[in-house]
Amino acid sequence: MSEEISKIEAARREYADWCSAVGIDTIEKLNSVLADGQAIRLINLCEARQERKYAEIANQIFWHKKKTKIVMMSGPSSSGKTSSSLRIAQQCQVLGLNPKVIELDNYFVDREHTPKDENGEYDFESLGAMNVDLLNENLNDLLAGKEIIVPKFDFKEGKTIFDENRRMKLEENDMLFMEGIHALNPALTPDVDRNRIYNVYISALTALPGGHKEHGSTTDKRLLRRIVRDNRVRGISPEENILRWPSVRRGETRNIFPFEENARVVFNSSTLYDLPLLKYYAEPLLYGVTEASPAYQKAQDLLKFIEPVIALKPMEIAAIPPTSIMREFIGGQTLA
Repeated sequence: MSEEISKIEAARREYADWCSAVGIDTIEKLNSVLADGQAIRLINLCEARQERKYAEIANQIFWHKKKTKIVMMSGPSSSGKTSSSLRIAQQCQVLGLNPKVIELDNYFVDREHTPKDENGEYDFESLGAMNVDLLNENLNDLLAGKEIIVPKFDFKEGKTIFDENRRMKLEENDMLFMEGIHALNPALTPDVDRNRIYNVYISALTALPGGHKEHGSTTDKRLLRRIVRDNRVRGISPEENILRWPSVRRGETRNIFPFEENARVVFNSSTLYDLPLLKYYAEPLLYGVTEASPAYQKAQDLLKFIEPVIALKPMEIAAIPPTSIMREFIGGQTLA
């Protein structure tokens, strides 16, 4: 009798097998490749693999196009969901499909109806913060060939706005793409035929034990991605990000992880070069967290996490394509 494993574990094993096949299945072997000056070759190899995976997912969506008209994507924080959804949509275009995007963030309920957490703060990550009725009505209308006005949520006013210029209709080759934390939760779309939805789960799974057991952790790698990105784009310090992380993790445990097996396909957004890349950017930021900070111990743990890895050099980083997932975090991305 064959062993039954989860889709997440299957994706992790597939990635581990690939790492073994290319001869880089430990931190030591990764460091050896980098020390030999082969970083750019490694970057190109990883990017080719990612492109192949995007194309495979697009192929599956294409072959389900007669029934499926909605692609819903979810995954934990800093998994590269935005980049991945754009790249998969691009590959769908190659196959003759026409991706249209609706942002789930436009389906929040008005602020006065937003639930609050145990501390009396608005809980925007709760499913109760979503206007499920309006979303289901809009999706069913689109599936029936009707035209809708896509709502626009005004975050400043906490109100939903309906603009006549935001009309949408799904034509024969159109495919609706939606991405958000609740996208794989059936309770988000209880009135929509499940056969019309193709679910994709995106996460940064890793497979490099190599004597360093902690490098099986997807959590610390995602935190490093978040620290690098938010410091660059949002002006959020490493200390702030570290202190917010437990709350982010609680939201993932409540709203994302219980529904990951609802995915038809799991996309692993890890690359073999991401830790060497993240070390280059994150290490100086983490050294800036002082001993007096409540985030100091976690910063030290993260420094220990990346310590065994050789950092990429600036000229090697420059070789990362502008369409790469990792450009979402370090900058220079040209996806649109």
